[in-house]
Amino acid sequence: MTRKDQNFYLILLAPAILVLLLFIATPVGQSFFLSFHRIIIGLPQLGTPFVGWDNYQELLNDPVARHSFWITVIFVGTTTFFELLIGLLLALLMHHRFPGRGALRVCVLIPWAVPTVVSAQMWRFLLNDAYGVVNYAIFGAETIRYIPWLALPSTALLSIIIADIWKTSSFAALLILAGLQIIPEQLYQAAEVDGASAWRRFWHITWPLIRPAILVALVFRTIDAFRVFDLAFVMTQGGPADATNVLQLYGYKKMFVEGWMGYGSAISVCIFIIVMVLAIMYVRMVGRRLLEARV
Repeated sequence: MTRKDQNFYLILLAPAILVLLLFIATPVGQSFFLSFHRIIIGLPQLGTPFVGWDNYQELLNDPVARHSFWITVIFVGTTTFFELLIGLLLALLMHHRFPGRGALRVCVLIPWAVPTVVSAQMWRFLLNDAYGVVNYAIFGAETIRYIPWLALPSTALLSIIIADIWKTSSFAALLILAGLQIIPEQLYQAAEVDGASAWRRFWHITWPLIRPAILVALVFRTIDAFRVFDLAFVMTQGGPADATNVLQLYGYKKMFVEGWMGYGSAISVCIFIIVMVLAIMYVRMVGRRLLEARV
């Protein structure tokens, strides 16, 4: 590639770079700036004194923040694993030719197309202890027994995990299906001629060739799950007893409910750094896998 071509490509990319700087770099920079100040929205007379790293030191010593971090890690790990597993199974099913395959693909993608707030409200109704369909299916209409899914710390986190898996497994399935469709059919035909079983064809042909697609799905789902907010906000408001108080929701409460703008900005900056580190690690991993696949 000549220097002239590089300059031409940079000119083409310039508008997109400017938009990114305007709508991403500016808010991030503002959050960094606010995180080094003590700002209380309800007490403007106190001003905005510079406090340096005090907000971050307070965050490290905050037991609720540590609890929210581990709740977020549990949520991310559990949902990502099951979404990739279910997405792989759905992708393998949709990849086969059978009558009604098109209708199945549409049905699988419906949960992903539903806005998160809508799906969260739907699951809130389904899991309601008084009139929820889930309790009705388990105990029937005649019994007085029920499970308060969203009111118990032991089941509230499980509830939002199930809701997230239901919604976003189809997204992982879509990415993995794209990887399946680029595998040449001749490879399966040759393996079948050689007497390879279905499991051997999957393990030695399908799995190595769809690993880049799975890694791409892993990147998107991990980053998106770490930023979860609306699901917990609508279904449980972070309760009960902070059982679903994920880190993003905790930062929202500190910033907009309690009015601690500087401290809430420090939480947002930490989330941004964690997500950025994960993105860099995953992008390098995906790039390495893609190079291996080409070789």
